[in-house]
Amino acid sequence: MRIEVDDLSRPQVRALLTEHLADMHATSPAESVHALDLSGLRGPDVSVWTAWEAQVLLGIAALKELSPDHAELKSMRTTEAARGQGVASRLLGHALDNARRRGFAKVSLETGTQDYFAAAHRLYARHGFVECPPFGDYVLDPSSTFFSLSL
Repeated sequence: MRIEVDDLSRPQVRALLTEHLADMHATSPAESVHALDLSGLRGPDVSVWTAWEAQVLLGIAALKELSPDHAELKSMRTTEAARGQGVASRLLGHALDNARRRGFAKVSLETGTQDYFAAAHRLYARHGFVECPPFGDYVLDPSSTFFSLSL
């Protein structure tokens, strides 16, 4: 598996992001969906990586700078065919290594509270994330839970 910086121009990547947003809207109330769309992921404060096996897309992860010492993990998604193969863990590790190199002291994230997100909660816990209060512009929301990791 190779992980590379992505410019979001490839059709496979766009399709995975479309699937991701559709699933977020299918599992959470609209006001609780905080996933970035394509234009949001192209912001100057966002870095995006994709994981590939040959020409097959396996997953995506993004890191958004909130301040010089705080970043937010965004758009973690693994393709259905690649689930259970460690892709999300590798992408998360890659994003966290990048955050450390860039000098961030903390990485936070928001995810859903529904059963659909249970695997994500386990992934973040395995990597040392702990629940935290809302951060940045987030507010308390029964459909959102927040995690952070001190680097």
